[in-house]
Amino acid sequence: MNALKVNYSQEIIAGLTTFFTMSYIVIVNPQVMASPGTGLTVSGTLTATVLISFLMSLLAGIYIRLPYALAPGMGLNVFIAYSLIIGEKIPWPTALGIIFWSSFIFILISVLPIRQKIVEALPNNMKHAMSCGIGLFLAFIGMKNLGLIVPNSATYISLGDINLPITLGLIGFLIIFILFNKNKSYAFLFSIFLVTIIALLCGLTKLPETYFSTPDFQSHFFKLDLIGSLKWSFIPVILSVLLTNLFDSMSSLIGLANSAGFTDKKGNPLQLKETLMVDSIASLFSSLFGTSPATVFIESSTGIQAGGRTGLTAIVAAFCFLPCLFIAPIVTAIPVFATAPILIFVGILMCKTLKHIKANTLDDIIPIFLTIILMPLTFSITQGVLWGIVSYVILKICVGKIKVISPVLWVLALICFLALVTEHSTFLEFIMK
Repeated sequence: MNALKVNYSQEIIAGLTTFFTMSYIVIVNPQVMASPGTGLTVSGTLTATVLISFLMSLLAGIYIRLPYALAPGMGLNVFIAYSLIIGEKIPWPTALGIIFWSSFIFILISVLPIRQKIVEALPNNMKHAMSCGIGLFLAFIGMKNLGLIVPNSATYISLGDINLPITLGLIGFLIIFILFNKNKSYAFLFSIFLVTIIALLCGLTKLPETYFSTPDFQSHFFKLDLIGSLKWSFIPVILSVLLTNLFDSMSSLIGLANSAGFTDKKGNPLQLKETLMVDSIASLFSSLFGTSPATVFIESSTGIQAGGRTGLTAIVAAFCFLPCLFIAPIVTAIPVFATAPILIFVGILMCKTLKHIKANTLDDIIPIFLTIILMPLTFSITQGVLWGIVSYVILKICVGKIKVISPVLWVLALICFLALVTEHSTFLEFIMK
């Protein structure tokens, strides 16, 4: 563990909090990856999701020694299931092979300190903007899950009708606020349990009919197509998966480190090299097990806010995942409106990094604004990062401040620009004319 004194009860509570906040991935990831048309199975993806979350969170706790838990990331699973497998009709074993090769490159740039240089090249203002943007994104997801925000054909989104689940969620938020304000480390966990018990009594959720499930190690494990995924036509796809994984994990890591104070004097995340390596290995093993790339989960921030400071938090969260190989149905008894208030509350806490942003000129303010606002509006952490970095470099050029742009940032901005151009095909067609 870290050199600081370990409060074991606090770390255990933090680990439980982290698990319950991110446990939704055990249910959601299999549903996404096994969508009709992918050919993947719910049981196989569920087993892969649980096993990768257990192994990589355990590795993170032992090797990184910080309270970072890992699991298959939301966003990439949608991209792989709907864009690659269903949209481009790439067979799922080939898609897993694509994840493998992108992860292999991921490991290379983590071993050579390329990825670390990328993080260090980002201006501190941009790092804090990422943390705040992720906070807004988390709060937005929490409000959406709670039903407080709903789609609206006229205004895109609007407030939902206040019903019993929303009321219970708001009560959960108040419980968190009161206990957190009193520095009670069990604030999040107590809120989850109390809201779930009330929901059971009110008939809003129910205990599962069966409490046990058998792990499926046959459907997807080591069924990836490594040779078929190495076609020249798949090179852009491999790079696309690589870039999406890179920026998702990088911005999540920066957001976590800044919100928790796990940074050095230069504002860079602590244990950066170790975290990047575990993150890369997690992506590769995800392809071997048969699921989307795993990464450091932003929901780890709930455990950090609950008092987690060492790798023991991640280890506790890891072992909480392991029983889900057999009792996954029990996890479904926890309603989404019991965990949604935590996402909202943590999102608010992450926005505290705004106080560290020092920007007086528009060439600094605009990139910060784009980074923060685009994450929730596009429902993508990656989009906020891409537009923020590209706009930063372009505006610095426009005002004659080229010297503040480091060589690594030049390269990073070029990659971000190419990613935006290739992603938005209509713009690519325009510049090709």
